[in-house]
Amino acid sequence: MPGTRRKNWMPLRPREFYTEQSIDLELSARVTRIDAKLRQVVLDDGRSAPFDKLLLATGAEPIHLDIPGADQPHVRLLRSLSDARMIIAKANEARRAVVLGASFIGLEVAASLRAREIEVDVVAPERRPLEQVLGAEFGDFIRGIHEEHGVVFHLEETATAIDGGTVKLKSGATLAADLVVVGIGVRPRIELAERAGIKTDRGVAVNEYLETSMPGGFAAGDITRWPDPHSGENLRIEHWVVAERQGQTAARNMLGLGQRFSDMPFFWSQHYDVPINYIGHADKWDDVEIEGSITARDCLVRYRRRGKVMAVASIFRDLENLKEEVSMARRAPPVRTPR
Repeated sequence: MPGTRRKNWMPLRPREFYTEQSIDLELSARVTRIDAKLRQVVLDDGRSAPFDKLLLATGAEPIHLDIPGADQPHVRLLRSLSDARMIIAKANEARRAVVLGASFIGLEVAASLRAREIEVDVVAPERRPLEQVLGAEFGDFIRGIHEEHGVVFHLEETATAIDGGTVKLKSGATLAADLVVVGIGVRPRIELAERAGIKTDRGVAVNEYLETSMPGGFAAGDITRWPDPHSGENLRIEHWVVAERQGQTAARNMLGLGQRFSDMPFFWSQHYDVPINYIGHADKWDDVEIEGSITARDCLVRYRRRGKVMAVASIFRDLENLKEEVSMARRAPPVRTPR
């Protein structure tokens, strides 16, 4: 059941790893300022730490709900491990939950709550869940999966207030809720970069080596907007694999290896027993080719723009998905630094 992993499963590395690798790990410490001239970061306790190279990996933060009642204890965001633990604790005593937002994270939370036999309502302004990412047919399919498991959707709706155990909707309807989970998007944490005079563009702007406008400063993860050779666009993507691979490339370049970041964006999402794999990036397309059947849960879906495959989504076609990734990578033009 989701949310039942043991605590020792979560850390990427044990504490001893950092000691053995001569890494000073400063937990519960916050950087308040980057001094680009003196080449140091200033911590909230007044200490400073010098640097020759600096990696910005400050991630993204959830967008907070700005309606009456959003500050109540049973209204939760999900971004950190502590957020997850709080939701689990509330779920242990909840009978009805409302999820605000039909994003990947919102729907995955809905699936987790249904696995605990909690009644779930999903409220979102879209006509279909995930239509903007996966298209209409895929969106209808995902909605159907969740409805088969008992989720009730309230689409083209928004919450206007939370009054105790009741969520009020724009239409005037009300929903009972012992637990409200808010998943209405995130924004990149770029304030440190902005105060340091580092170039930003709805994220921290980097070149193909993931280096920022501050020499010796690099960025990786959710804050990073980089020149993607596959789409020909400057992208900022909020997915685990992208952040992991960017961190690896940035580390190599901080060591002077000069490696271009040209990895294909990739993410996966699990909805009950249905895994969805997605490679590439297509914020718009003019043609969708469906190989197999989405409703039969056996498909490869190509999203094309002007004849070029921009992205591929699949269900239970992992090998074909990998072949598509290789094919797309071969067709990508060389990476060039934007001026």
